[in-house]
Amino acid sequence: MFEKIEVGSILTGKVTGIQPYGAFIALDENTQGLVHISEITHGYVKDVNEHLKVGDEVKVKVLSVDEEAGKIGLSIRATDEASAPAAAARRKPRKRQAAIQQYTQSDTSQGFNTLKEKLEEWIEQSQHDDLIKG
Repeated sequence: MFEKIEVGSILTGKVTGIQPYGAFIALDENTQGLVHISEITHGYVKDVNEHLKVGDEVKVKVLSVDEEAGKIGLSIRATDEASAPAAAARRKPRKRQAAIQQYTQSDTSQGFNTLKEKLEEWIEQSQHDDLIKG
């Protein structure tokens, strides 16, 4: 049955079960796949039940087909790529990203110039001390 299902194809399925890690989607009477929680929508999903319920009809994109293990990886968010930039714009910047921005926007050249100037001063002082001792 997996021969008909190709990676990259967009299919319609029905939610048959919900777990904390994702939702099971029936693609036909004999075949079902899993939409991992990270593939439900753009952005953070805390609870799958806030986005899906058993019986919902959903459009999914096939991400992977593992015939040996009998598993099909699906994505709902990959069918809605047009909203990805909008979702990214709504996200709050992370602390690390904000710190990097602040660092790169500040005048970092002063710190390096100060060190450079100090190094020259230390070298001169060292040479002066050598002359006095020598």
